[in-house]
Amino acid sequence: MNATELQQQLFSSIKRKIPDHISAPEEIATMLDVSVDSAYRRIRGEKAITLDELHKLCTHYKISLDRLMDIQTGGFMFQGNLINSETFRFDAYLTNIMHTMAYFNSFRQKEFFYLCKDVPIFHQFHSREYAAFKYFFWMKTLMSFPDLKNKKVNLDEYPDEIFELGKKNLNFYYQLDTNEIWNLETLNGTLRQIEYYVDGKMFASNQDALKVYEALESYIDHFEKQAELGYKFRADDPERKPMGKLNVYLNEFILLDNNMLMVMDNSKMVLIPHTAINYVSTSDVSFCDYFYNYAKNLVRRSTLLSEVGEKERSRFFRMLREKLNNRKHALKL
Repeated sequence: MNATELQQQLFSSIKRKIPDHISAPEEIATMLDVSVDSAYRRIRGEKAITLDELHKLCTHYKISLDRLMDIQTGGFMFQGNLINSETFRFDAYLTNIMHTMAYFNSFRQKEFFYLCKDVPIFHQFHSREYAAFKYFFWMKTLMSFPDLKNKKVNLDEYPDEIFELGKKNLNFYYQLDTNEIWNLETLNGTLRQIEYYVDGKMFASNQDALKVYEALESYIDHFEKQAELGYKFRADDPERKPMGKLNVYLNEFILLDNNMLMVMDNSKMVLIPHTAINYVSTSDVSFCDYFYNYAKNLVRRSTLLSEVGEKERSRFFRMLREKLNNRKHALKL
C-alpha cells in the first residue's frame, strides 16, 4: 500500500465513524483548520496530509495506524479513563455515559447488544428509590466516598440532579433497538447488594430497604411488559407509545459479563466494563467483528422471550419475582 492509498484508507475509516447526517469534509476541515475544498483534496488523496494532521485525525477518531497499515502486532487498541475515587463525581460519570448514548443515537441505523451479568445500568433509573440505592452503593461501598463513610442510606438524600441525569440516559436507551441477553443470575447482584446493606444495618430503616425492593418489583413488572410487547416504552406513559425495539433473550448455559456492542451504520464499537465501575471501548474492526459473531451465537443459542415464548417468559419473570419476594419476606419491619 503506497502513501496515497494509505491516506485514502484513513479517510474511509474516518467516514465510517461520522454519522451520515454530518458532512465529513466540513468536520475534517474544522478539525484541521483548513478550507472545505482543501479537506476534499486531502480526502481524495490529491494533497498529502502532514504528520501533525495525521496525529490529530488518528487521536480524535481513535484510529490505530498499526491496524490501518495492517501491521499484525497481536494487540487491540482500547480507550478509557480510570476513575479516581478522590475526584470521582457521579454526575460527571453519568454525563459521559449520556454523551456516548447521544453519539450512538446520532446514527441512522443502530443496534445495541447488552450481555447482562447484572441489571443494566440504564434500568436503575426506572424509579427514584432503586436509583437512590445504587447511587449510595456505588459511592459508599465501591468508591469509599468520605462524606458517606459513617452514614446510613437515606433515600430522601438522593440528589435530584443525579436522578434527572439518569433519566436522560434512560431516555436515550429507550430510543435504541436493543438485544438484552439475561440469565437467572442477572438479578442476583442487585439482590445481594441490598441484602448486604440490610444485614449490615446500613439502611436508615428497614422501611427504606422495603421501598427499594418494591421499586425493583415495579421495574420487573415494567420490564416484563416491554418484553411481552417487544418494544420499550416509558413507565409513566399510560399509552405505552413504542420507542426502541426490545429483544430479551434467556441464556441458560453461560455466565455473562456486562459487555456491550453498538452497531452503527457501517461501524461497530465494543464497551467492556472492568473493576466494577470503569469501562474501556474499542472500534477495532477485527475485535468488534469477532465480538459481533460471538453475540449473535449467544442469541442463536438463547431463548427469545420478547413477543413470542409466552410460557418461557412467564416462567422466567416468575422466578425473578420469587427471588425478590424471598428477600422481601425476610425483612424484619
